[in-house]
Amino acid sequence: MSANVYEGMFILDSSRYGRDPEGVSGQIQEVIDKAGGEMLVHRLWDERRLAYPIKGQRKGTYWLTYFRLDSSQLSTVRRQYQLNENVLRMLFLKVEPRIVDALVAHARTASFVPSEAPEEAAAVPVVEGAVGVLDEEVEDVDLAAADEEEV
Repeated sequence: MSANVYEGMFILDSSRYGRDPEGVSGQIQEVIDKAGGEMLVHRLWDERRLAYPIKGQRKGTYWLTYFRLDSSQLSTVRRQYQLNENVLRMLFLKVEPRIVDALVAHARTASFVPSEAPEEAAAVPVVEGAVGVLDEEVEDVDLAAADEEEV
């Protein structure tokens, strides 16, 4: 078995987080610690209105984590978070080893930017080699015109 670095994004129950921020966020780290993992960094990412209610909640607190964990423990950790009433949703992504240091460093230095802030304040630097990041500009394409040309 091998230890990988994972990015974990959690949507937490905002009302519970508002009443006990340290307790709710501390539970995230406890699960990783109990599974023999190492929390590299964790922090508040954003708080926003959800697109649709999740478990009756219309607002969610987004919590970003980077942790090292043996791959065999990931399913156990996932199950523990599914049972946690404070966690509405979660997503784990395995991080490419070449970009771990850059992502963790950025997460440590970035500050919380409310979703109502101007877009330029929430800009995130592009990390070369990151999955899902476009390397080049994409021009606007008129899909209706493109469909007509193909006919």
